Amino acid sequence: MYGSDGDDEPLFRPYAVTGGRSEPRYHLAMETLVSSMSIPDDELSLLTPEQDAIMQLCRTFRSVAEISALLRVPLGVARVLVADMSDEGLVRLHQPHLAQGQPDLNMLERVLSGLRRL
Repeated sequence: MYGSDGDDEPLFRPYAVTGGRSEPRYHLAMETLVSSMSIPDDELSLLTPEQDAIMQLCRTFRSVAEISALLRVPLGVARVLVADMSDEGLVRLHQPHLAQGQPDLNMLERVLSGLRRL
């Protein structure tokens, strides 16, 4: 989401795309995995640049933390964008299932694998 000439100046003000919101309407853990939903081609042109970037990234499972890092936006912004996209049916959320307060080992391994790919 940064300029292509190598500068560190964002192409947009991160909180402008969220309407100033830094938290989603519901809890979205940073380890939540996200995958893109299939949408008709004519609807692809209606996506914002940020939504399009998230759709491309989430062709494979990505955690919210990965999305934040790859788009180079604050975690709060990534959470809001992903939650809004989920509400619109653009992405599917795969929330971790905590059994007796313990994180799902399989989910943690997938997140670790994704972080290593960064």
